[in-house]
Amino acid sequence: MADVAAGGKSGKVVIRNIGLMLSGDIDRPILDADTVVVVDGIITAVGREKDCDTAEPDSLIDACGTCLAPGLIDSHVHPVFGDWTPRQGQIGWIDSSMHGGVTTMISAGEVHLPGRPKDIVGLKALAITAQRAFDNFRPGGVKVLAGAPIIEKGMVESDFAELAAAGVTLLGEVGLGSVKAGYEAKEMVAWARKHGIQSTIHTGGPSIPGSGLIDKDVVLEADADVIGHINGGHTSLSEAHVCELCEKSSRAIEIVHNGNERVAIAAAQAALQLKCPHRVILGTDSPAGSGVQPLGMLRLIALLSSLGRIPAELVFCFATGNTARLRKLNCGLIEVGRDADFVFMDRAQHTAGRTLLESVALGDIPGVGMVMIDGLVRAGRSRNTPPAQEVPMVVGGH
Repeated sequence: MADVAAGGKSGKVVIRNIGLMLSGDIDRPILDADTVVVVDGIITAVGREKDCDTAEPDSLIDACGTCLAPGLIDSHVHPVFGDWTPRQGQIGWIDSSMHGGVTTMISAGEVHLPGRPKDIVGLKALAITAQRAFDNFRPGGVKVLAGAPIIEKGMVESDFAELAAAGVTLLGEVGLGSVKAGYEAKEMVAWARKHGIQSTIHTGGPSIPGSGLIDKDVVLEADADVIGHINGGHTSLSEAHVCELCEKSSRAIEIVHNGNERVAIAAAQAALQLKCPHRVILGTDSPAGSGVQPLGMLRLIALLSSLGRIPAELVFCFATGNTARLRKLNCGLIEVGRDADFVFMDRAQHTAGRTLLESVALGDIPGVGMVMIDGLVRAGRSRNTPPAQEVPMVVGGH
């Protein structure tokens, strides 16, 4: 069942007996609903079973009282080709992340490609190739939005127009290439924005050879759409400077697993204090020197909830609906018209928490019982999370 082709159609899917429904919407994180209906990969109904058209499904899933949430969106990854990373010499890292509840990944640059071209023709060619390749290939069913060029000195507006016309919608981390000055970055970020390309800026100390320090003043002057790994990747700016970025910029506040954990908590709390929690998005910044973390998103959620004392249902929104809205994606929220990308979770066996949300607030990651992408079951009980107390079951259909 997990091997269904990504291009297949789900038909009509009815999911009933949902014990907890997390919406992904930070303004209303928990829904009073127990049933979702999907037709050909799109949500068509959310509500109480008696109020939904559940007749004659092609697939009927009993959630067995577990939690249904939007699939997690990893806002910061560094793919190369296929499901392989030369950074750690690993194969299958994207599929493994799907077993950690991730259904969408967003590239912050294909920087780990051995011999990555840095001339303007080459970097544009690589971006277009990556965009095309991952548009055609979805490891484990995961939607990988790739093709994020690392900008270099000498690029002009027509380069960004050419990239946009070819289907490129992202810039890789500003600062990983030769463009490191705020005024240079600002001009190129503006060109990208004009042509519909969203930008992310590296924040903090150098992460790989060729990158460098990007301080708060450069971040503010460049004004990229996403303050990439605001808690460092790996080395963070000072907590005071990070909080200043949260206050003085209106852009997305991206917190990553492979960064400074203390500053991650400070950034999330600053966003809450500034009454802009909708700006917080989460990523892993993997693969990285610290490895590949298939459960990085769940671990980051548990960190922010437990040590940051932020309600778990809000932190799940950081990893789903917030990212979907800021990145202009059709997933990440459980509402009619959205892609049917779901993760079914329950509290891990033998956790001290009495419920899933309580267990996360205590610092434990949940168990994943099923993952669906576009209404298709891509995984059953996760091979990577601790075993869930209860798991959903496919009980019928035709």
